[in-house]
Amino acid sequence: MNTAILASHGTDNKAGAVSIAELVRAVANASAELEVLEAFVDVQTPDVPTVLGGVLESNSDATVAIAPLLLATGYHVRKDIADAATEALAEHSSAQISIVPALGPDARLVEVLVQRLGEVGYQHGDLVVLAVAGSSDARAQEESRLVQLMLEEQLGHSVELAFLSAAEPKLKDLVPKLKFQHPRKRVVVAAYLLADGYFAGVTKKSGAHLVSEPLLATDHPVPAQLIEVVRDRVAGPTTGCLTAADFAAGKPWSCAAGCSSPCR
Repeated sequence: MNTAILASHGTDNKAGAVSIAELVRAVANASAELEVLEAFVDVQTPDVPTVLGGVLESNSDATVAIAPLLLATGYHVRKDIADAATEALAEHSSAQISIVPALGPDARLVEVLVQRLGEVGYQHGDLVVLAVAGSSDARAQEESRLVQLMLEEQLGHSVELAFLSAAEPKLKDLVPKLKFQHPRKRVVVAAYLLADGYFAGVTKKSGAHLVSEPLLATDHPVPAQLIEVVRDRVAGPTTGCLTAADFAAGKPWSCAAGCSSPCR
């Protein structure tokens, strides 16, 4: 049986941790052909190297897909997860380890975003700000801009983009600016976040008139779209060719996520 390691960021927010665990469980229930395991790149344990090492100790020839439960391909994918896979291959050259793309961008995630906006009372004509966690990786920022375009298409009007860290403009600066420039309009934040946690708290303190819940909203069922996206990532193309043969041959990798071809 092949193994899928679903690696999320990790959080000390109890509600957020429960939501992520429910997503992992839902994917496992929908994937009888897979052994589905949970791992984290920060804050929580077990981390990716520990979970991956446990799989390979039981079966050194295992076929493992590491699926980032992250909305963009940033540092944690290109560094933390890639390092874990590379180090594991150094000890288990007969294993087949792949890193699949992050969850976003994906139209199905935007469908959930629109649903969350409707739940908090969004109306056509509101000023919508897409709030993303942010990354210093320019490629991850471009992925966020693609989500912005997809959301504009879904809503039928322009959408502002703001970051919660690492990039500009910051949500905390953009919201008061928009309220000053458009005093007769409501400013509504679409929280492009996977689950409750620190960044979700920041969106709620932004001063916006309305703020949507994350994609995995507390006390809501796991959206079918999210389960489908994770399953498609695990079953679909990887971020490159992180195979034992390439690793053993010492082939150069052009992608920081441990691939011998571009990530996307």
